[in-house]
Amino acid sequence: MTMKKFFCLAVSVLQIVILLSGCATVPKREVLPTYEINGTTYLPLISLCEQKGITLDYDTFTRTVSLSKDAHKINLRIGDKMVLVDGSPQYLRHPPDIYQGAVVVPYKFKEQILDALFIERYPLRKTTLALIKLRKIVIDAGHGGNDPGAIGRTGLREKDVNLDIAKRLANLLKAEGIEVVMTRTADRFIPLERRVQITNNSRANLFVSIHSNANRVRSLSGFEVYYVSPSVNDTQRAYETAKDAGLNLDNAYFASNSLELKATLWDMIYTSGRAESIELSRAICRSLDRDLGTRILGIKGARFEVLRDTRIPAVLIEVGFLSNYNEERMLKNSYYRQRIAQGILDGIDDYAKDFTLMEVASR
Repeated sequence: MTMKKFFCLAVSVLQIVILLSGCATVPKREVLPTYEINGTTYLPLISLCEQKGITLDYDTFTRTVSLSKDAHKINLRIGDKMVLVDGSPQYLRHPPDIYQGAVVVPYKFKEQILDALFIERYPLRKTTLALIKLRKIVIDAGHGGNDPGAIGRTGLREKDVNLDIAKRLANLLKAEGIEVVMTRTADRFIPLERRVQITNNSRANLFVSIHSNANRVRSLSGFEVYYVSPSVNDTQRAYETAKDAGLNLDNAYFASNSLELKATLWDMIYTSGRAESIELSRAICRSLDRDLGTRILGIKGARFEVLRDTRIPAVLIEVGFLSNYNEERMLKNSYYRQRIAQGILDGIDDYAKDFTLMEVASR
């Protein structure tokens, strides 16, 4: 390869590197007013109902509230911690109250009851043709087999949640004409190195790993996305890759056996891949915030093996905390899991609108 051809190839690769700027936070939905009563956060019930399209009836004499939407009905009483949801009792740590003449409910009432029952308030977004720029995506359902992952207090296993959401996402992608490779399609244990091998042999454009979170702090909740940490040395892994991996760049001529040259190109590819992963992470967080209104913890760098050793843009998604009672309860809901899958798809679609990645495949 002449120096001129190498220079042109290097420029074409460098052009796809995205500036790693901006913060990891994402825009939020309209914020409701909140009130602190005896150290507990409360929300105005009438505002919640307006936002979710729920009918509210309040009897000032009995101090009882009736909420209804579609086939669902919720009954509660001011000062009473018990709430009837479709006839079944549920218990709050703090009761509904009256503040400045209006009915207010603890924030947990929104999370525990309203968000789980009325998820359908968020309309489905129609996926655009931007996805056709992506030919193939690897979907990785974390854990499996004798590795259950996190386990919620009611017994919900991470491996089951991960696989269900992964399958739903795969079906949505296939419906858009995207080829999907899954690292597992059943309750099987797949070693991390095998997941990496499947990905690197797939000639895919993206790698998306689905996980569920857990933390000793039971109150912690939310959605977060990881990309390969900047602390991972791209030069080092580029040399390791160049030793045993072929290199095929679409629309570029490459015929040199120089290890130094291959390592230089892999270094640029890994740097670009991290930038693409960050953009994909941001797009998914924005989409889930918009579609579900769930709490977004942001995007973070990590040294997970499935991110560090894959050769294409890769993200690992934590869809919620099984250690949090309310999120575990919501993740049991099949409709909620479908909405998560749809939100991830929409995020991939948003990312694909600005898709500039040069296809890289090893052989």
